[in-house]
Amino acid sequence: MASILIVEDEAAINELVKRNLQLVGHQCTSVFDGKTAVSEVQRQSYDLMILDIMLPGLDGFEVIKQANETPTIFLTAKNSLPDRIKGFSMGADDYLTKPFEMLELLARVEAVLRRTQKTVSRFEAGNVKIDFSSHQIFHNGQLVECTPKEYELLEVLVNNRNIALSRERLLELVWGYDFEGDTRTVDVHIRKLRKKLGWEDRIKTVYKLGYRLEAGR
Repeated sequence: MASILIVEDEAAINELVKRNLQLVGHQCTSVFDGKTAVSEVQRQSYDLMILDIMLPGLDGFEVIKQANETPTIFLTAKNSLPDRIKGFSMGADDYLTKPFEMLELLARVEAVLRRTQKTVSRFEAGNVKIDFSSHQIFHNGQLVECTPKEYELLEVLVNNRNIALSRERLLELVWGYDFEGDTRTVDVHIRKLRKKLGWEDRIKTVYKLGYRLEAGR
C-alpha cells in the first residue's frame, strides 16, 4: 500500500495511528518532532504525511513548508477556524481535529491517497479481485453482480481490513446515521457477500460485536 510518515509527539497517539495504519497494509515511519520530520521528507519520498501542529522544535506549519509537497493530513488539537484555514492555505489535503475516531482517520487517509493516486485501485484476496475505479468485483475471473449497498459494505470492509467493526458502525458507514432499520440488515448483507465471494472463512464474525475481514497486509 502506501508509505506514510507519522509526525506526532505524543507517543501513545503516534503508536495508535501507526498500528492501525499497518493493520490495513500501509508502511509507516514514526517521528516525534518537527526537525526530524523535515529531515525525513527531505531524505526520502513519502506518499502521505500525518502531521500534528504543536510539535517540539518546528511546528507543523513550518514542517509542511519544507515537506517537498508531500500530501498531508493535519491531525491536531488546534480546532479554530483560522488554524483550519491556515492549514489548507499551506497545502494540506485534509484537517482532522483531536479527539478523533480511528475509522474516520483511516477513511480520510484512503481518500487522500486516492486523490493523489498514491494507492492502488485494485484489491485481491484469494480468488476475489476488486476494481475500485470501475466498482467491479470478480470471483474466479467471473463478474459478480452486487447491489450498491453490498459493494459499499465490501469497500468498507476492505478499507478497514483486519479491524473489527461493530454492526452499528457498519450501519453508520454504509447506510448513514438516519437509517431506520436495525443491525440485522448488516447480517443479511454479510451473508450475501460471503456466499457470492466464497468468503465464509475470510469475513469473520466477532462475537458480540460485528465483523472483521481477514486479509494479508
